[in-house]
Amino acid sequence: MPPSLQEWLPEDHLVWTVLGAVEQMDLSRFTESYRLGGVGRSPLDPALMVALLLYCYARGNRSSRGIERACREDVAVKVITGMRCPDHSTIAEFRRRHEAEIAGLFDDVLGLCREAGLVSVGVIAIDGTKVKANASMDANRGYRQIVREILREADETDRAEDELYGDARGDELPEQLRTAEGRKQALADAKRRLAEHKGQAAQAEQPDEKSLEVELDRERFMTYNGGRRNWTREGRRELEELRERQGIPIARDRDERLLDAAGRLEQNLRVDVAANLAYDAWRRDGSTVYRGSRRSPGGPTNSWEPPELPDGRINTTDPDSRMMRSRGTTIQGYNAQAAVTGQQLIVAAEITLEPGDFTHLEPMVDATRQQLTRVGITEPLEVIVADAGYWHTRQLHRLADAGLEVLVPPDGGARQGTRPGWNSERYQQMRDKLATDRGKQLYRQRTTTIEPVFGQIKFNRQIDRFLRRGRSAARSEWRLAAATHNLLKLHSHWIANTA
Repeated sequence: MPPSLQEWLPEDHLVWTVLGAVEQMDLSRFTESYRLGGVGRSPLDPALMVALLLYCYARGNRSSRGIERACREDVAVKVITGMRCPDHSTIAEFRRRHEAEIAGLFDDVLGLCREAGLVSVGVIAIDGTKVKANASMDANRGYRQIVREILREADETDRAEDELYGDARGDELPEQLRTAEGRKQALADAKRRLAEHKGQAAQAEQPDEKSLEVELDRERFMTYNGGRRNWTREGRRELEELRERQGIPIARDRDERLLDAAGRLEQNLRVDVAANLAYDAWRRDGSTVYRGSRRSPGGPTNSWEPPELPDGRINTTDPDSRMMRSRGTTIQGYNAQAAVTGQQLIVAAEITLEPGDFTHLEPMVDATRQQLTRVGITEPLEVIVADAGYWHTRQLHRLADAGLEVLVPPDGGARQGTRPGWNSERYQQMRDKLATDRGKQLYRQRTTTIEPVFGQIKFNRQIDRFLRRGRSAARSEWRLAAATHNLLKLHSHWIANTA
């Protein structure tokens, strides 16, 4: 008999923990997407693919080609696959097809950690880290640049077809671009020609206006209710939430991404117009209860004229990604949020598009509660610690009213003295609380819990850049990275108990 590969690995190897964990998971959601009685080759066992992804991500191997190479060379991976070798396209397609299900592996691993007694919710530290997107900052374009590239692509398509099929149609693009009406018509024609060339005429139609309706509810504002600028900001935030719910994947074809980028900038402008009209109506019809206050509605307001063309810039490789400051440099990426226990176990992992952490404290606390409830943990949260970037007065008040003790310094660690204007009683109360021995002891846990977690993920395992594009894909990958972090903690716990 040939030698068994299982005899080549020690009993405390990580692969046995991964296989044992997968055996306890309910993976029926992966098989539901496959047709029964369908033609073609039978798919690989989802349990095999899940174990393969968990093990390779835990080892910092995320490339589909790198995973395929490991299937040929790594003994531990051969144990998982049973000597089979799925190619890189199969691995990449599995990740794309089961994007949501892979994100759900975070719940499964956290549930196993709960059964092992690793999850305690005494002190929860919340923080964010910037992770690079699969896009370059050089791909950021304004609306005019995107239109020029779309027209250029359409013109090149026309010329290529003219060489094959006959005389040119005589489009005078420079003349059409001299007026606003001409630019609009030229862009519409370019979209139509590109779509017809690809056999996708339906995609050339303008997006449904009803699908872009954004309701501005002042009770849900993350910033102050008054001010035209805040209303515009809230309108953009509602639009991003709508896009997140729709979860439209990023197209692989460059022409389609250009059309999508132009469409997004046009949507932004329409939402800006709607937000400013709503602000004007609120000012005009405001209640007299607020009259006399500094932010009172009612009375005249400064006029606002919408720009002729959409402003701002968008990345044509990954339109969901943003330019973000990280350790003194600027990257094209996402703001990855995490909530961590005192045992360095991640209990919530989310992706945001805002570079700052200002509005993310309460959403992360809510995500933590929901995550713990899903895995059967009913113990209430006790203390939440976060750095100065999370200071949000109204969110802090709401969390305190819910019975949570929140420790967020009003002043950054690098600042000398207090923030200008932040000298009222509410700020001083937090400073006094953090100056006590108990406050220092609790807040000190932030740097010893969540900061090492980011170090282990981004530096030790080299997960500092997302491989797939789009917010939904980045969230799936970030939650898979968090799940494998918890799996490594579970592995250490099982090894310690069996030693």
